[in-house]
Amino acid sequence: MQKIFVKYTVIIITGAVFLILFINFLFSWRMLESQQAGAFRAKIEQIIHTLENNKAELALMNENLDEDYLTRAKAAAYVLDHLEEVMDVSEMQYLAKLLNVDELHYIDENGMIVAGSVSKYVGMNMADHDQTSAFLVLLDRSREQNWLIQEARPNAAEGKNMQYIGVAGKRLKGFIQVGFEPKRLMEAQSRNTYDYIFSRFPTDAAEEFFAVDGATGEVLGHSDHIDRQFTAECYQLEELEENSRGIYKNGPDSRPMFLVCRSYEDVLICAALPGEVIFKKLLSGTLRTLIYLLLIEAAVLFLLNYLVRQKVVAGMHRMIESLAAITNGNLAMTVAVGGNREFEELSAGINTMVKSIIQISNRTSAIIEMSGIPLAAFEYERGTGHVFATSGLGTLLNISNETIAGLCRNADRFDQYIRQIMQNSIEGEEDVYPMSDSKYVRIHLSEQQGKKLGVITDVTGDITEKNLMRYENTHDSLTELYKYQHFQRLAENLLQTMPAGKICAAVMLDLDYFKGINDTFGHDVGDRYLQSFAAVLRAMPPEHCLPARRSGDEFCMLIFNYENRSDVIGQLEHFYEMLGKNLVTLTEKQARTISASAGFVWTGDAGSALSELLSRADEALYQVKKRAKGTYGEYV
Repeated sequence: MQKIFVKYTVIIITGAVFLILFINFLFSWRMLESQQAGAFRAKIEQIIHTLENNKAELALMNENLDEDYLTRAKAAAYVLDHLEEVMDVSEMQYLAKLLNVDELHYIDENGMIVAGSVSKYVGMNMADHDQTSAFLVLLDRSREQNWLIQEARPNAAEGKNMQYIGVAGKRLKGFIQVGFEPKRLMEAQSRNTYDYIFSRFPTDAAEEFFAVDGATGEVLGHSDHIDRQFTAECYQLEELEENSRGIYKNGPDSRPMFLVCRSYEDVLICAALPGEVIFKKLLSGTLRTLIYLLLIEAAVLFLLNYLVRQKVVAGMHRMIESLAAITNGNLAMTVAVGGNREFEELSAGINTMVKSIIQISNRTSAIIEMSGIPLAAFEYERGTGHVFATSGLGTLLNISNETIAGLCRNADRFDQYIRQIMQNSIEGEEDVYPMSDSKYVRIHLSEQQGKKLGVITDVTGDITEKNLMRYENTHDSLTELYKYQHFQRLAENLLQTMPAGKICAAVMLDLDYFKGINDTFGHDVGDRYLQSFAAVLRAMPPEHCLPARRSGDEFCMLIFNYENRSDVIGQLEHFYEMLGKNLVTLTEKQARTISASAGFVWTGDAGSALSELLSRADEALYQVKKRAKGTYGEYV
C-alpha cells in the first residue's frame, strides 16, 4: 500500500507542480505587463504634468511680458505726446535706451514711419506688409482700445523675429510703436517641446518615450533625440492607438516592443520597452518558482512517506468516518482517533475547529472590539425582530448604547435609520456620510439571500485630509486669500449668473511703497505687511466681496450683488476706512498704516468678460498710481 500511495502521490504532485508552474507563468506574464503598463502610465502622467506646468508658466510669462511691454509703450507715447516736434534718430535711440526697448518708431496719420530708433526703417509704409498693416487700426480714433499687442513674428523689414506693441497718442495724429526681441519667450517655448522634455526625462534601461502627431503621424520628440529614422511599425500612427494596458508592435530590427500610449491634445505620447526585457524577467521568475516547487515537492513526498511508514492509513479511515458524520450535520460528534500522539492532537484540533465554527459570530464581534479599529458590522433581515451588530456601532453612529440597543430590537426601524443616514452623502465621495461637522463614516450595504449585511468604518481622517488639500489648492498660503486661478473661476461664475438689475465692480489693488518696506525692514516685515492687508480684505462681507491675491503685492476683488453704484462706492469707502485703522508694526518703535491704490470698473451685463474688466481696472489703477497714491479711481 505504501508503494502504491507513494507512486500515485509522486505523479499527482509532479503534475500539480507543472500545472502550478504553467499557471504561474501566465499569471506572472500578465502581472509583469500590468506592472510595466502601470509604470508607463505613471511616467506619461508625469510628462503631461510637466507639459501642463510649462504651459502655465509660459502663459504667465507671456501675460507679464505683455503688461510690461505695454507699460513701456504707453510711457513712450506719453513722452512723444508732450514734445513740440518729432525727434531725430539719435534722440529716438536715446529714448529707446531709457525705456529699455529694442526699437521705437513714430507712425504718422498716413501710416508712414516718420521717426524711429532704426534709421533704415524710417520712410516705410505700414500698409505694405500684413505684419505692419495690422497696426493701422490705431489710426481710427473712434476705436475703444488705443493699443495693440502683436504676437512675436518675423518683421516686415528684415524678417527678424520681433514682438511689437502700438499705442495711439493723445495729441499726436499717428501712433507709437515699440519692438522687443522675444528671447526669454522663445527660450521658454523651446523648453516646452516634446523632444526637450523627453531628452531630460529619467528612463530605465532600454525604455524609450516618444510623441506622434495625431493628424500627420510625424514624430514630435524622442527620449534619444529626434535626429534618427522612425520607420519601424511602432512609430507609425496607423499602428498606434490610445491604450493604457499595453500592446505589442514591431520595433527597430523587427523586435517586438511593448507600448503604452496616451492621447494628449491630438498627440499620442508613447512609452516603449523591448518585449525581450519583459520575457527575461518572466523566465528568471519562472525558473526560481520551479526550484521552489521542486524543493516543496521533495519535502512533501518525504513527509508523506514518513506518515505512511507510521501506519496512518487505518487511523485516517476512522477519522474520515467521524468527519463524514460532522459533514452530515452531527456537530455534536467528537473525533477520537488514538494510536499515536499526532492523531490525538489532530482529533483535538478538529474538535476545537468544530466548536469554533459554532461560536464564529461571537468570536468575530470580540475580535473587532479587541482590535481597536474604528469598524462595526451588522446583519439583519427585514420583518424580523433582531439585528446582529458589533459593540462599536453606536460610537460610529454618534448615538448612545441605549438608542442602538433599541434600534437593534427592530430590524425595520434599524433599516429606516440606516437609509436615512445614507440619504445625506458627501459630494464627490462614494458611500461617505457625515455624522457631525467633524466626523465622517463610510457605509457599505449589501443584500444576500434576503439578509442585509453592512460594514461601517470611520473615515474622518481621510476626509479631513482631502478637505485640507482642497483648501491648499485654492488659497494662498501667506495671505489665506483665494489664489488667482481659483478667483477667476469663482468670479466668472458670478458674472455669468448675475441677476438682472444687479451690478458689480472689478477692482485691482496695489500696495504703495511695498518695495521700500521690503528693502528697509526685510522680507519678514514685508510678509506681515501683506498679511495685515489681506486680513482687511478678508473682513469684507463675503456675500458682496470676493478678494484674491494676484501676485506679489497685487490684489484683486469682485464687488457684486448690489443694485446701485453708491452701495459699491460705500463698500470701497468702508474698506479704506478699515485700512486706515489698521496699524502694522515695522519695528519696536515704528508702525504705520497700509497705503494701497485701487482702480475699478463697473458692469451691469451678465456674461461680461472677467479678463477685460480686470484689464480696465488695472488701467484705472495705473492712472491712480500716477495721480495720487493711497486712493481709488474709476475706469473712464
